[in-house]
This record gives sequence, structure tokens and C-alpha cells, in this order.
Amino acid sequence: MLSTDETVAAAATRTQASCPLWRRSTLAFGLAALLLQGCAGTAPPKTQALTARPAITSPSSDNFSVIRRLYAQHASWRGTPYRLGGESRSGIDCSALIQQTFRDQFDLELPRTTEDLVKIGAPVSLEELSPGDLVFFRTGRRTRHAGIYIEDGRFLHASSRKGVIISRLDNPYWSRHYWTARRPETTPISATARGSRDQG
Repeated sequence: MLSTDETVAAAATRTQASCPLWRRSTLAFGLAALLLQGCAGTAPPKTQALTARPAITSPSSDNFSVIRRLYAQHASWRGTPYRLGGESRSGIDCSALIQQTFRDQFDLELPRTTEDLVKIGAPVSLEELSPGDLVFFRTGRRTRHAGIYIEDGRFLHASSRKGVIISRLDNPYWSRHYWTARRPETTPISATARGSRDQG
């Protein structure tokens, strides 16, 4: 009894013996065309690319650069005390730290107050946070607080109790007071006049 391969080979030999050369060529061409059509057929539709950027699972080289710069800024300002309206190493508030960080590390000029910062760029959901996004908190009836998202739930800010530190978004206090997030534009933004009440 012949195996499957032997059966196919025998059938091919019989076909070659009984078919003229031009017909064999036509048959071979037809088979080749069918095979190629299968390869060149319409591909299944691609799933729509996600527009959301998750909070750093596989950081890109750009993200690594932003993260590195934010940690460098923290190292430079760590422990600087909080001072409402402060803009120096003797005391700084949350929005001034953001403005100073973007100026020092990214050559971008952001607004000075949380009231103006929350109006720039595009809104971002908590699940889509990326390094350099701004995170905002409602810490009181009329007070707001802001920081810069770094990675893995951490953000850089000027705390009213501990000065310039890195905190976690899942901390019960920050989680309870979380408000919104914004992604600054990549072009410099004109500085705006002071006027918002900031709190750390």
C-alpha cells in the first residue's frame, strides 16, 4: 500500500505523462497564482490602536529621559521647605515647583498658578498617566494642590508638611483628594499672572 506522499508523487507522474507540456505549464501557473493569492489576500482588520498611554509598563526612551530628569529635579530640590507663594530654595509652593521643574529640565515655561496650570494641555485619565503629566488635587473648599507624575504611581510635589518630596497617588490622603490630570503641550506656554491660591 502506498503512503500519502507516494500516492501524490504517482498522481503527479501520471499527470505529466498524460498532459502535454503547455497544459502542464498552464496548470502549474494556475496553482502558483492560487497560492500567491492566498498570501496577498486582504489581511484581517487590525484592532484599533489604544490611544490611552498606561502608567509605565514598558517605558519608551523618551519616557526614560523624562523620568530621569524628574528624579534629578527631586534630588536637587529634595527637602526644600514649603512656603505659600515661595519660588526659591528657601521655600517653594507646589505650582512654583512645577514651573521651575519644566523650566530647568525641559526648557518649557508653564503658568505659575494651579488655577492656570489646570487649564493647559489635554485632560488625561488616571489610568493613562505618563511621565511629566500634571496631577491635581482638591485639598480644601477653595484650595488646590498639584504635582508632576513620574512613574508607577509616584509624583513629585511640594508638600506643606514635608517640602519637596515624592509621594504616591495611592496614598489614602492623595487618593481621597485626587481631582484630575493634564498633559502639558510640547511647545512653551506663556507664563500667566499670579492669582490662584496654592496649597501643599
